[in-house]
Amino acid sequence: QLRLVESGGGLVQPGGSLRLSCAASGFTLDYYAIGWFRQAPGKEREGVSCIKRSGSTKYADTVKGRFTVSRDNAKNTVYLQMNSLTSEDTAIYNCAAVADRDCDSYTEPLLPYVHDVAYGSVGTLVTVSS
Repeated sequence: QLRLVESGGGLVQPGGSLRLSCAASGFTLDYYAIGWFRQAPGKEREGVSCIKRSGSTKYADTVKGRFTVSRDNAKNTVYLQMNSLTSEDTAIYNCAAVADRDCDSYTEPLLPYVHDVAYGSVGTLVTVSS
């Protein structure tokens, strides 16, 4: 069974940081790009970031300079380091395993349909509040 599980969310004050993890089981992340997307209450899914097989990264304009995506293939895990968080970052964050050619979709403010091999169906909740 192909699975992705997100973790690392929580409550953080504005200006704070969190590191999210996206761990794979049942398959090897090496062969896929990993995209991060988020959904805030009452809003559509929004692309956040993506990391290709090569390690090349892409970011939405809203997070560029604040978020950093990385991968550790030995641990079969992708990370999203989030700094300088604001209330606008409050959302459920999910990850998905996709083809490299679909990475750019995860920089779009409105995430289009993307064929994925697996995605984390539960997500991890990030709440930025004082």
